[in-house]
Amino acid sequence: MMVDKKPLLQINGNRRALSMQLTEHRNILFVVDGLLVFVSLLVGLWLGAQRSGWDFSMQLVGQYLPWFAAIALVYFVLASANDAYRLRVAADTAASFLAIGKTVLQIFAVYLLIYALFPPWFLPRHFMGFFTLIAPILLLSWRRVYSSMFVSVFQRTAIVVGAGWAGETIAKTLQEFGSMHFKVVGFVDDDPAKQQLRLHGVPVIGTTSELPGLVEAQGVTDIVMAISRDVPGPVLARVMDCYEHGVQVSTMPELYERFTERVPVEHVGDNWFVVLPLNGNSRNLTFRLVKRVVDVLVALVGLAIFGVMLPALALAIKLDSPGPVFYRQRRVGRGGQIFELVKLRSMVTDAEKDGAARWAEKYDARVTITGRFLRRTRLDEIPQLLNVLRGEMSLIGPRPERPEFMAELQAKIPFYRTRLTVKPGLTGWAQVNYDYGRSVVDALEKLRYDLYYIKHQSVRLDLIIALKTINTILLLKGV
Repeated sequence: MMVDKKPLLQINGNRRALSMQLTEHRNILFVVDGLLVFVSLLVGLWLGAQRSGWDFSMQLVGQYLPWFAAIALVYFVLASANDAYRLRVAADTAASFLAIGKTVLQIFAVYLLIYALFPPWFLPRHFMGFFTLIAPILLLSWRRVYSSMFVSVFQRTAIVVGAGWAGETIAKTLQEFGSMHFKVVGFVDDDPAKQQLRLHGVPVIGTTSELPGLVEAQGVTDIVMAISRDVPGPVLARVMDCYEHGVQVSTMPELYERFTERVPVEHVGDNWFVVLPLNGNSRNLTFRLVKRVVDVLVALVGLAIFGVMLPALALAIKLDSPGPVFYRQRRVGRGGQIFELVKLRSMVTDAEKDGAARWAEKYDARVTITGRFLRRTRLDEIPQLLNVLRGEMSLIGPRPERPEFMAELQAKIPFYRTRLTVKPGLTGWAQVNYDYGRSVVDALEKLRYDLYYIKHQSVRLDLIIALKTINTILLLKGV
């Protein structure tokens, strides 16, 4: 088939030369934050030495270097858990202030806890207080520079190919999550009825035949393919012409996932491979072994602590409402296997007296007074460590669904069964990012998060989920 050759796209060199990938933004944030944390620790040590009458020398710095490394590592883990490296947060001074402030205070709280548990000589005593004062000033000053100057200089501009449902969704998503990093200048679409329309404030500026010229005229750095069906040959040829001359080409699901840390299952279309965890860590033997060892160790420790708390909890449940202390419920595990999940009872005994499964409501009248406390603190979930110990669940993973709801959700939501490719978890990416599921709509939103976890699961992501869960428990954000 002959394809008309368009004149070679002329490169708008300045903008494309200055445009940066999203991963480059994160790498720069990591590197500069690391340097500033090290400087804060060094200055804190110098001030501490002055206050204590110590001789500040390279020998003293060398003695404290292991602590510098440990504190920097803890900083990066906690900062990630507090969303400091989400680009939307990094570009927002107020959000960065909250994320970095929480991180530094948490580090100081951990330090005080360790200092209280060990003899004073075991820990450095002087520089942490100064670090807690200095680090936020330096880090927030850097984030201010990043959000006010750095982002605008390296901002990317995009044209969305396709002004349909998927195109509208990605334009709205970029405005909500990535407006500081991505500017959508317009849509192109071959439907005559869509010409001159504005979708979420973004105009349809032409057809796909005009794409190379529009890319050049607008200084575009990115093309976003929001077509879920097969791309026609002539359209693909024009997109490839732009790509060969330095324009980044992304699919709508790919870009949506990068910014939101969710998978847009309803916009995948024929690109089913976007959803499946084809290269995920779930099939990595080392990862699976590490995950299982951690599951068993944490389950054993957790059940030992739970055993001490159980008499008081059981008494409170019994005094609040008649019925058993524990509650068992059938759930769907990995590969569709049915197992019995164990919980502390938080509802009245006849919560489903007609035998029909019901979604839990936000202010569900079936929940007892004690049950509300158990849910807020997540204590009702602790007995599920037995399921973890038996290998039916993991600490981290998608929450297991009831068989009655599973059949309904599979019929209504595409790719819903994909979440059965891994063990269900005590907590998960959906749980720390989204509210309690109460409907099919909520189930769809949680599936987006669950699929992101399944595709990107790692020790780092599991650690972030665990820290976010602890934060949820301490702040009584459970339902």
